[in-house]
Amino acid sequence: MEPLVLKDKSVYPHDDLVFSVIGKNSIYWKSLLASVRETYPLSEEVWNYYNDGKNWLFRVILKKKTLFWIGVLENTFRITFYFGDKAEPLIEKSGLPDDIKSAFKDGQRFGKFRPITIKVEGQEDIDHALLIAGIKAAIK
Repeated sequence: MEPLVLKDKSVYPHDDLVFSVIGKNSIYWKSLLASVRETYPLSEEVWNYYNDGKNWLFRVILKKKTLFWIGVLENTFRITFYFGDKAEPLIEKSGLPDDIKSAFKDGQRFGKFRPITIKVEGQEDIDHALLIAGIKAAIK
């Protein structure tokens, strides 16, 4: 997996910094967040620096539940969702591509959770992320 690039604890990430790192993929960052804000108007967006990974991560929270995490890469970003086992049937029945479903089903477990990670390279990746966010928001 590609390394995250926002490592300086003393430099708080702001839009101009993020956009300068992700370049032309800024359009997808803006598209993702505009859709999330419209669909989940009560969601919160938070940047936190995590000492364990020595990186800044962006987190979107809905009613105390983390919808997803974003890590900034050189020229793009990746979106990661964590799900427990009860999400598996919802993911299997969803319109997600088989490679995403398989990556989840066969993915490494972190305790009771498994990730789905999408490296953003186009609008289709944002569409998939929004579908996954809908699954995450629907789980009680």
